[in-house]
Amino acid sequence: QAILREGLEDVAQFFKAHGSCRLPLSPSLLVKGIVPRDCSYFNSNAVPLKLSFQNVDPLGENIRVIFKCGDDLRQDMLTLQMIRIMNKIWVQEGLDMRMVIFRCFSTGRGRGMVEMIPNAETLRKIQVEHGVTGSFKDRPLADWLQKHNPEEDEYEKAVENFIYSCAGCCVATYVLGICDRHNDNIMLKTTGHMFHIDFGRFLGHAQMFGNIKRDRAPFVFTSDMAYVINGGDKPSSRFHDFVDLCCQAYNLIRKHTHLFLNLLGLMLSCGIPELSDLEDLKYVYDALRPQDSDADATTYFTRLIESSLGSVATKLNFFIHNLAQMKFTGSDARPTLSFAPRTHTLKTSGRIRDVFLCRHERVFNPSKGYTYVVKVQRDNPGEVTFVQRTFEEFQELHNKLRLLFPSSLLPSFPSRFVIGRSRGEAVAERRKEELNGYIWHLIHAAPEVAECDLIYTFFHPLPRDEKAAGTNPTPKPADATWARSLGKVGGEVKLSISYKNNKLFIMVMHIRGLPPLQDGNDPDPYVKTYLLPDPQKTTKRKTKVARKTCNPTYNEMLVYDGIPRGDLEQRELRLSVLSEEGFWENILLGEVGIRLRDLDLAQEKMGWFALGSRGHGTL
Repeated sequence: QAILREGLEDVAQFFKAHGSCRLPLSPSLLVKGIVPRDCSYFNSNAVPLKLSFQNVDPLGENIRVIFKCGDDLRQDMLTLQMIRIMNKIWVQEGLDMRMVIFRCFSTGRGRGMVEMIPNAETLRKIQVEHGVTGSFKDRPLADWLQKHNPEEDEYEKAVENFIYSCAGCCVATYVLGICDRHNDNIMLKTTGHMFHIDFGRFLGHAQMFGNIKRDRAPFVFTSDMAYVINGGDKPSSRFHDFVDLCCQAYNLIRKHTHLFLNLLGLMLSCGIPELSDLEDLKYVYDALRPQDSDADATTYFTRLIESSLGSVATKLNFFIHNLAQMKFTGSDARPTLSFAPRTHTLKTSGRIRDVFLCRHERVFNPSKGYTYVVKVQRDNPGEVTFVQRTFEEFQELHNKLRLLFPSSLLPSFPSRFVIGRSRGEAVAERRKEELNGYIWHLIHAAPEVAECDLIYTFFHPLPRDEKAAGTNPTPKPADATWARSLGKVGGEVKLSISYKNNKLFIMVMHIRGLPPLQDGNDPDPYVKTYLLPDPQKTTKRKTKVARKTCNPTYNEMLVYDGIPRGDLEQRELRLSVLSEEGFWENILLGEVGIRLRDLDLAQEKMGWFALGSRGHGTL
């Protein structure tokens, strides 16, 4: 910090002597001074500086940039240029992936400037709001976006931005082999746009732990990202959209394989260590698989998504990074509540005179459970507010208070563990009494506890509290429509059907809206097809089994070879969706019959087909 202050004095002297200058990052940025109080540094290896310059335009905000010394920023510039070209290809094809591409400029050997994106946070900072093990939890990203987008339409827009930008990042980082991916170099904007920073390793040159590659997954796609996309911990039809976007974006880039190989080939002699020979170019060639058909590439990328989502190594890497960063965290970093967008104090909110937990209410969104309504009275006469908090949020408050105060100053917190169902009415009633005692003791504790910012932030109304005020406290279950008996028409299957060179190609893409089993559990669905008539059952084809989901994704190609067109028009495609039941007989969830003569197979047919008990398919 002292060295930084000393260096900033020299910069201030420069501006006194010269008045103003243009930033190398972009000649359009004219600055007239440095703002020392807004300058600091990052805790990564190269210790980059976070600098804030005074804008010459009196109406303009301060211009914030990062200055790095010790990294070859030419590699970052090249990577960002490749991503910019990918984005242009997508936009030209009518696909806006909502990519965030920032400026980066090398100003000398091993040094340069990088644009700072406003209103963005690293995944590590978002995850550690839920504790050091936050990287193993599913909710941190969704909760953070909800905090910054309290209105339902705002949040839906943020999720849409997240789906598109996350798909773009998955494709771009895979094709360019961007490594050293941890939660401090992936960022998220409050608007939902995700983007990667720090491209010090690319073209598959991963960091090693001994003989083990640190980047084990094809790209970073974790369960907390899937949680945002699905709107919960179960796969939904929005996940189908995400997979389709990834595969579509991947196939569009594959059409321009020669462009990327030529551009990177031109840079072989420029002295970038990780782009020095044909092996480095071969990495991109292998990643783009130009010899594959679009259908084969779709299947391939779907498997990559599954592999990345199932990778424990990525989360472990994030966790190790959280631990490594803990030693850098300053002692002045005060704990904050993950669900509160800003901090409130006694001074800003007014003294709390009394709190009382009135009742509990059943909620179904974002997940089923109970919320507790707390009446908050302040010193101002007649100022009464009502806030809704879950048991988990009370527990987070207690955990954060324990970081600030010894246990002797805090009341004991009700036990989380209960025998039997943890969301039952009786448990909620019992917890209501225990929590009432806890919050009473909290605001009557020693002044340093009772008047601390954490408590005043906790009891300050959030946008969701203001929205809930005056609403009917008997919400209808969001999933009531799913309580259907097995056997009725339920669900749809998305297929792509094409015919070429006496071969019938059936791409089983997704299924949505399958009914749950009679015991209420989600099925283990797979797809089975026959070409009827088929008395010998020789035309049976099957997909893999998806586990515990009503909305599976397959992207698997089933092929029937040696079928003349005349024969094809006499056939019917019978597709069944079954749930694998181990030792018991598999359960039929729905089926569809498609008369092939009704389809013009001169070109590919893609669409959703309704699944029913019996009968012919409707597109």
